[in-house]
Amino acid sequence: MSDLPDVIAASESSASECFADRPMAARDVARGVTRLFYRLDLLALCEVPLGNNRRADMMAVGPKGELVIVEIKVSRADLLGDRKWEDYLGCCDRFFWAVPSGFALDPFVGCDRGPDCAGLIIADRYDAEIVREAPVRPLAAPRRRAETLSFARRAARRLAGELDPALRA
Repeated sequence: MSDLPDVIAASESSASECFADRPMAARDVARGVTRLFYRLDLLALCEVPLGNNRRADMMAVGPKGELVIVEIKVSRADLLGDRKWEDYLGCCDRFFWAVPSGFALDPFVGCDRGPDCAGLIIADRYDAEIVREAPVRPLAAPRRRAETLSFARRAARRLAGELDPALRA
């Protein structure tokens, strides 16, 4: 893992650009989740448009092609007001909430956001920990192909934009 500092620096740059309009706490959570996922061999992008016209805060792909979506919440009001999160379940094999350290966890106990439908990650800018695993709901093959292809093309577009800023549009 000697290349971890380079990967973290690159992901920090991307995360700060992706979450430029979000509170610093959201950027810190994204950075911590990126570090955790990197150790788990899950490679993540932030702000990923999905095939159902939603946008995931983070999406990661694993070595066997598994897709993981993370929805970041930094305020209780934002969490309780979120009515779109269930739309993400049809675009991933596992779904996690990610919150900053110190976030009150009582909203994640009930069936709406509980263990039957979502995992839970607590993160800060330095690291993250999965405190509840997400249930696995394998995607149908056509949906997996579409989401994986979209993910790969988005990652390649972002890399091309890093190599040549004129391509960022």
